[in-house]
Order: sequence, then structure tokens, then C-alpha cells
Amino acid sequence: MKIKIYSVSGILPAYETVGASGMDMRAYISETVTIAPGKRAMIPTGISIELPPGFEAQIRARSGLVAKYGICLANGIGTIDSDYRGEIKIALINLGDEDFIVKNGDRIAQMVIARYERAEWEVSDSLSFTERGEGGFGHTGRN
Repeated sequence: MKIKIYSVSGILPAYETVGASGMDMRAYISETVTIAPGKRAMIPTGISIELPPGFEAQIRARSGLVAKYGICLANGIGTIDSDYRGEIKIALINLGDEDFIVKNGDRIAQMVIARYERAEWEVSDSLSFTERGEGGFGHTGRN
């Protein structure tokens, strides 16, 4: 699949391994950004994309940043809609114990391109039966 992209830096998101589903996104900043513990920062990437209808770009945290430094996405998973044409910015939050410094070119998130379906609601007075029913929030236990 081909997707139009505009990059002010000329650097494109890239798959780092053959089996990777996510492309690494890099910071495009003129000065380093320090994110203190418990604080958030919007980090520009310098790219804009044009997705075809029926697709979204999911922005996800990089597992290494989460495991080593507590750097997550402030919104869990970000969504870039097919009609958005602005610069993609990454909302990072520092859940770690120390300042985290972002430098220009650092890999800060992943982008996964995914197809989606638009839902159409069908109002009903009842729903079908399942064995699970209304069980949720750990109803099957831990073991």
C-alpha cells in the first residue's frame, strides 16, 4: 500500500526489522526537550500523511522506552484519521522517576497502519446470550 507523506526533514517513519508491524517515528525538534517525572510534552515529528479512506494510523508507545524509562503515550494509543492533514505530534508522558531527555532524531513512538470499519447502530431491546454475559474487569480470575 502506498501512502502520501510530507516530511520537512526528509526522514520517513521506518520499519526497523522485517517482521515489524510498526514504523518508528522520530522527534523533529530544534532543541532538546526535558520531560520531568509526571509531566507531558508534545513532540513534533515533522511529518504529515494522507491516508486513504477506511484506514487509520495508530500511534503506539515503544516498548523499550516504557520498560527502561517509563515513557508512554499520554493518550494510550493515538489515532491519525484519514482526513487529518496536519503535522503528527506525539504526546509523551514520563511515568518514570527521572527526567527524560528527547533529542532531535530520537525514536519516540511507533505507527501502525490499520484498516477499520465504520459502525452503524441498530437499536435493540435485547442482546444475544453469551456464556460470559456481563462478566468483566477480571471476572475470570488471575490463574
